[in-house]
This record gives sequence, structure tokens and C-alpha cells, in this order.
Amino acid sequence: MLGLLALGEFLGMTLWFSATAVTPALVGEFRLSLGQTAWLTMAVQGGFVAGTLVSALLNLPDLLQARRLFAIGCFLGAIATAAITRVHGPTEAILLRFATGAALAAVYPTGLKIASGWFRDRRGTALAVLVAALTVGQAFPHLLAWLTGPDSWRSQMLVTASLAVIGGVLVLSLVREGPFAAPAGPFDPHALARVYIDPRTRYAVFGYLGHQWELYAMWTWIGTFAAASLASRGQVEVTRAASAAAFIGVGAGACGCLVAGLAADRIGKAKVAGMALRVSGACAALAAVVYGSHPALLYLFVAVWGTAVVADSAQFSALVADNSRPEYVGTSLTVETCSGYLLTMLTIRVVPSLAEIVGWRWVFLALVPGPIFGAWAMKRLGRTEGIRDQPMVPMAPPSPE
Repeated sequence: MLGLLALGEFLGMTLWFSATAVTPALVGEFRLSLGQTAWLTMAVQGGFVAGTLVSALLNLPDLLQARRLFAIGCFLGAIATAAITRVHGPTEAILLRFATGAALAAVYPTGLKIASGWFRDRRGTALAVLVAALTVGQAFPHLLAWLTGPDSWRSQMLVTASLAVIGGVLVLSLVREGPFAAPAGPFDPHALARVYIDPRTRYAVFGYLGHQWELYAMWTWIGTFAAASLASRGQVEVTRAASAAAFIGVGAGACGCLVAGLAADRIGKAKVAGMALRVSGACAALAAVVYGSHPALLYLFVAVWGTAVVADSAQFSALVADNSRPEYVGTSLTVETCSGYLLTMLTIRVVPSLAEIVGWRWVFLALVPGPIFGAWAMKRLGRTEGIRDQPMVPMAPPSPE
């Protein structure tokens, strides 16, 4: 089941960076400004935030059958992505990217919930496999752009749309709920707020926010950073080299997720997440040193950063799932992802604006505070991890005291 779900997640999440990967072609096609270029990715984040917010408010992940919700998200996202190949202006393209993000709100958190229902003792590893799969899925459009070049951007988007449809059909027809999936609870308007009221889930979400401050800004702009770095050495043709750097930076995270997942179930999720945050924060600080270096060193640096920057992602979701009321795990995971992706919109937009002021060499220094904050939250949570970092099981409601 984990393998099938991971494959479905990989196929569905190819939609995420389908437009970002062909940004140079879209800039020429629609004459995009710098701000509009940023919105190609920001719109996905915004749509995802809107979709997860509606989903969390209505408790949809805990009220609807998870595999059907997953499939619907894949189908709607595929339609929105394919439609971009028919538009003639930036406004329509950005709106369709927003719709894609909203559809993916039914894919990513729902997949995490399904996986949580199949694993209890090794949940950290299971969710790491799932996040590794979606990481490779998000990197896949960059691989297509690297292999085929910018002229075939419409074909590339249609390919990712087709893959998402296949992913939806796969999960709908073959994936089932796991033995540890709690029965759906009744609609509870307080389920959303409870994530921040409970200190266990609050610190887990705080760590996730620090992680998200860095993650998507790095993923979105690492190709541009690499292009600027190579251009500073006098290299003229940098478009495909930048696609290669972006693919390495995003795709390398799959290895980080798997290693972190195996380690987390042995030494603790909070501890592993804190270690990954420290490494990725150090890489953000060292980007200025690597800028302008030999291409081999640049790609090696991108691979190391890409491995660390997402290695902790699954552990935050596992911590939230472990410490949430079983009947509202889906809602809790949706609240977590909604909060984190809302924050990514800020850093995705800030990075190019800051680059115009300080240049691409220094711009990633702005990402360092996120990992520092996340590592602090993991340290606080880790103090009780031996007691608290265990999956919760259904129990009677607590006494009034």
C-alpha cells in the first residue's frame, strides 16, 4: 500500500512545478515581469493555502473517503494544468496555477493521512517514503525541461497533467484505508484551533514553519541562483544548466527524506528534524561563499542543500499525526500544511525582490532565520519526545480537571 500510495503521490505532485520548470519559455511567451514570474509559483502556494483552509474548516479529510478526495484533487489539478497550454496571457495562466494549487490541497495532506493509517510504530519512515516520492514528483518537471529544452513547454505540461490523472486513478482503484485509520469524527469547528492550543502539536507546527520559510524559496529560486553563479564565470548558455541545478536541488531531497525517516524511528523524530534544520540553515548561509565557484562545486553544494532542506519534512507531519486526536488527524495535517504554505508565499516573493538590491550572491542569507527558529522548536519538543513522541490511540475524553 505504501508503494502504491507513494507512486500516486509522485504522479500527482508532478503538477506543482510544471510551470516553474518552464519559466524562461513562459516569460518569453507572455512577456512576464519579475513579479509575474514569481506569481507562477506563488499562485500554486496561494491556491494550496486556500484549498487546505477550506478543507480544514470543513474537516473534509476526516469526513470524505480519503482515496476519492485524493483522486478528485489529481483530476482537477490535471485539468487546470492542461488548460494553461491554451491561454494567451499571464493573468489566465496565474489563475490556473492558483486552481492547480487548490486541487493539490486534496492530494498532499490526504496522502499523508492515508499513510498514517497504515503505520503506527514506523510512521516516521512511512511518511518519509511518501514525502520522498512527492519530492521526486516535484523535481520531475525540471528533469523534463533539462532533457527537452524550453521550446516544448506545452508538451511538458500536458505530460505532467497526464501523469496526475494516472496517479488519481491508481489511488482510487488500488489504495485502501489502513488498519490504524481512526473512524471519522463528527464536524468539530474547534478541530482547527486545537492544533495550536496543544503544545505538542504547536511545537511541531512551529518547526514546520521554520522549515517552510526556507524550503520553497530555495526550490523555486535555486535554478536562478545557479544561472547567475554560472553567468558570473562568463558562461553564456545557462538555461538548461539552471534546469539541471533545479532538478538536482529538488530531487536530491528524496534521499534525505529516506535517510531521515529511517533515523527518526530509531533516535527520535524531533532530534532528526533539528539536525536537518541545522544543516540546511548552514547551507543557506554558505550559498554566498559557493556563488561563482566551479560548476562541479556548485552542483555538489546544491545536492547537499537539496538533501538536507526537505529531509525533515515528513517528520513534522509524523509528529503532528502522532500527537493529534486520531479522529481528526486529517484536519490537523491540513492545518499544518496550510500554515506552512501560507508562509512560503512570503519568502518566494521576497527572494527575487531582495536579489535586485543585494544580488543573487547574498540573497539566501534571508532564509537562515527559518531553520534557526525551527531547530529551537524541535529542541523544545524533543525534551518530552521520549514520552510524547508516541502515536496516540483512541481513549476516553479527559476529565474536566
